[in-house]
Amino acid sequence: MSAPRMVMHMLLDRLTPHDRLRQPEPDLVMDAPAQVQAFASSGANDGPLTPIYLYLAMQASSAIRRGGRVLDLACGPCNQLSMLARLHPETEFVGLDLSDTMLDLARQTLDRQGVQNVRLVQGDMRTLDGFDDASFDGVFSTLSLHHLPTVDALCQATRSANRVLRADGGVFLADFGRLRRQATLDFLVNDRASEQSPLFTQDYMNSLKAAFSLGELEQAATSLGRDVLTHVTALAPFMVILRRRISDEPSRTRAMDAARQAFQAMSDSHQRDLLALANWFQAAGLPLPMSLRR
Repeated sequence: MSAPRMVMHMLLDRLTPHDRLRQPEPDLVMDAPAQVQAFASSGANDGPLTPIYLYLAMQASSAIRRGGRVLDLACGPCNQLSMLARLHPETEFVGLDLSDTMLDLARQTLDRQGVQNVRLVQGDMRTLDGFDDASFDGVFSTLSLHHLPTVDALCQATRSANRVLRADGGVFLADFGRLRRQATLDFLVNDRASEQSPLFTQDYMNSLKAAFSLGELEQAATSLGRDVLTHVTALAPFMVILRRRISDEPSRTRAMDAARQAFQAMSDSHQRDLLALANWFQAAGLPLPMSLRR
């Protein structure tokens, strides 16, 4: 990705005075086999989402308690969750998703990678039916909240998440933020079009159009407590992180060692993409939790 062009688009987006109207996803549940497969492939080891997933897993580690129990809202094909679970092998994870097709792929992902500390459950993140109050040490979600149809549904999901969280539980919710210019969306979606399937390209555009605004995400986060902090990419909210840290230094140290090894095993282009995202957050005050270089 061209850094100067990215800066130009983010700056122009920041200077645009009017918000763009949100366009909810065409389908609440991603269940069409071809669409599901395209999304799953994008997060595989050589997919365009892999560096984003590793970056988010590194930042999420501050909200994970060693030996605790963590719920992933809308886990999808488990590319992100399996990465997090491998960084934290002594933590129990529960992956929740509405889609049978996604959960089938998630089982395949976990089996293929030998991940044994994840249990999959079909369910709705808006209600979290079947989960007891205060039954989780952490709640986690990445690139999934924009699938919710309305702001009310988003707030319902965060209220339900707060219900199942223990009082001192960790929180890590990350998603796209709503950008203002169609030209910015076009740039982001098409910058690597030659490296991604047409179905993924269309799904990426749908996701950016369906993103909630920063204000809407912060409104929903109030259900989780005043100590949940908001982190936003510099200049414009290409990505937003809502996070409550917990104190568990031994767990983070082990996870960061594993994350560093995963980074070093990446291709050069994936390393550059991860560092570019890290720079956008660092410029707004959220540094990487450790150095990725030996």
